[in-house]
Amino acid sequence: MPEERLQKILARAGLGSRRACEELITAGRVTVNGEFAVLGMKADPERDLIEVDGRPIQSTQPLIYIALYKPRGVISAAKSPDRRPTVRDLVPVPGQIYPVGRLDVDSEGLILMTNDGELANKLTHPRYGHEKEYRVLVARRPDHDQLQVWRRGVVLEDGYRTAPAEVHFESASGKGAWLRLIMREGRKRQIREVGKTIGLPVVKIIRVRIGTLHLGGLKPREWRHLTPEEVEGLKGGQVKSGPGRGKGRAIPEKARPRPPTRSRPGKSGESGRPRRPSERGKRW
Repeated sequence: MPEERLQKILARAGLGSRRACEELITAGRVTVNGEFAVLGMKADPERDLIEVDGRPIQSTQPLIYIALYKPRGVISAAKSPDRRPTVRDLVPVPGQIYPVGRLDVDSEGLILMTNDGELANKLTHPRYGHEKEYRVLVARRPDHDQLQVWRRGVVLEDGYRTAPAEVHFESASGKGAWLRLIMREGRKRQIREVGKTIGLPVVKIIRVRIGTLHLGGLKPREWRHLTPEEVEGLKGGQVKSGPGRGKGRAIPEKARPRPPTRSRPGKSGESGRPRRPSERGKRW
């Protein structure tokens, strides 16, 4: 088998996206045949001993794809830095899976849980421009100018200008309104920061779509396995959305998703202490 980039091998073994695996390498947690790995290193998983935190990687792990409705108050991570529950706690299945398409702790909606590092990289890397769709409740009724500003892009407090987005008025809600928002980027708390900047304080955010994958009828804390057709849809491309769109396509009876599961949080995942690299020059 030809040698491959180490981060690609780690991602395929279910250890995270390529970017996350690069961080494992730079943190000194990965070794190849007993030597600390560096970025740019290649290896052959059939010939070389590749270890993370002193444990050999699993070269053949079944790929898992799960759609989860993340409720508010839950962290989009496999492990929590404190005592708050994580999305991994809500999906009590064996194996090493992690969230793709993060939501901040105050937001809710669709999260993809998987161990497919290649797909995770494709869905999160900016160059692929995958769409993410949200229902956003704002505290005030937006006027035409505010919606137009959001659509064109907004300069935030740190000087960053957001990319153009599709924004549509959906319905009134008391003194506020529900908006439908489609984006191809996702900085931390971007939707809330944009709303604050243009005078539309955000009350609630629900993500309803990632690429071709729709939240559908899932309720908070419920999850289900993806169908083969849904997995192929995520790997093959994205839907083109516009005003009034956003509903899932019809799925043949034999290929419909399994009924969702509602779970109580539980502990999962393994932890390991990183081994620090010795003081020596990096090989590039």
